[in-house]
Amino acid sequence: MPKSRLIVGLDVGSSKIRTVVCTLEEKGSTPNIIGVGVALSMGLRKGSVIDVEETINSISSSLEDAERMAGEPIHNVFLGIGGTHLASQDSKGVIAVSHSGNEITEDDVDRVLEAAQAVSIPSNRRILRIIPKSFSVDEQKGIKYPVGMTGIRLEVDAHLVTGLIPAVKNIEKCVHQAGVDINDIIPTGLAASEAVLSKRQKELGVAVIDIGCGGTSLSVFEEGTTLHTAVIPVGGENATNDIAIGLRTSIDTAEKIKVEYGTCFPDDVSDRETIDLSLLSKIDTQTVSKRQLAEILQARYHEIFILVKDELSKIHRDGMLPAGIVLTGSATKMPGTVDLAREILNLPVQIGFPQNYEGVVDKIDDPSYATSIGLAIWGARFEGHGGYGFDLKGFKVDKMYGSVKSWVKGLLP
Repeated sequence: MPKSRLIVGLDVGSSKIRTVVCTLEEKGSTPNIIGVGVALSMGLRKGSVIDVEETINSISSSLEDAERMAGEPIHNVFLGIGGTHLASQDSKGVIAVSHSGNEITEDDVDRVLEAAQAVSIPSNRRILRIIPKSFSVDEQKGIKYPVGMTGIRLEVDAHLVTGLIPAVKNIEKCVHQAGVDINDIIPTGLAASEAVLSKRQKELGVAVIDIGCGGTSLSVFEEGTTLHTAVIPVGGENATNDIAIGLRTSIDTAEKIKVEYGTCFPDDVSDRETIDLSLLSKIDTQTVSKRQLAEILQARYHEIFILVKDELSKIHRDGMLPAGIVLTGSATKMPGTVDLAREILNLPVQIGFPQNYEGVVDKIDDPSYATSIGLAIWGARFEGHGGYGFDLKGFKVDKMYGSVKSWVKGLLP
């Protein structure tokens, strides 16, 4: 019987660093989660490293917890990174089919994807993902996988996700110094989508809003592939700061009352309801209004969803996604978040819980684990052929990342 492979997802967030360890019996099987590690993220802000030593210690702590639970050493990880330094853009690639008889081969797909990355990006940015949205053969558009077809001209519409080189390299350095190698780097919004979406939702049209501590990731899917990604520089940390300023409390107390008493709907709270801070903190001893807390949170979450609405308007999908919105991330557990999102975005909204995995590990059926579980699912799905992300510096897809057919076929619904 073949030995099961170990797949590890490492979500380096601004608030928590989460590690998920799973086993994979065979390629294409459902990952079985056997270990989880969580540590406070002490050296990052908005997805970027601000203290190398603190970040290394936090990553090491998370990895050690996961190793202890799994009973297996961790050597390689699928790394999830987010933050406001990420950006995206669309690109096109065009080539002439070179094979005799004009039959499109995997080499042609290789070349057209290489052509798609020949776009103007700042010298301090690096391509993290190139995602083929659709191919065109001569005048026929909307093709998902063109190998085997006949034509003279092959085009691809692709979506590129880039990151600032210093920010990416700093995180890579911290992960390596924590004692593990990196199999692949995946933007956190795309990773979370792997855990919370079904193929049918991706085919119909859906958006995933991952509200993290330092920012909000938006990923839009349609016809089975990625249509648009964006990072909004507002997240749960901003809400905490608003509470600290508005209610004149310490940051730690603000975070506690946000988690324990927060809601996005002030109308559900009586004017007479108060919170005695002395029960939560030795520093803050005053009494604050629960309704005022709700008004502060509503204003910040309203801003987040308005910014999401603006992003959807840019791609003409405002109110036009049949499968609606899926909310994930720890900040989405706030009472009233779903109703507020539904009211502003005019779409069906639901909380996205991780799925498509097995295992008896407690406490991971939670939106805050969507990214780390999604990284493990991503690793299980594309293990051995590199997914569809490239660090495009003279790459050769079929040599560096395995068969083109494997990863393109992996995108199809």
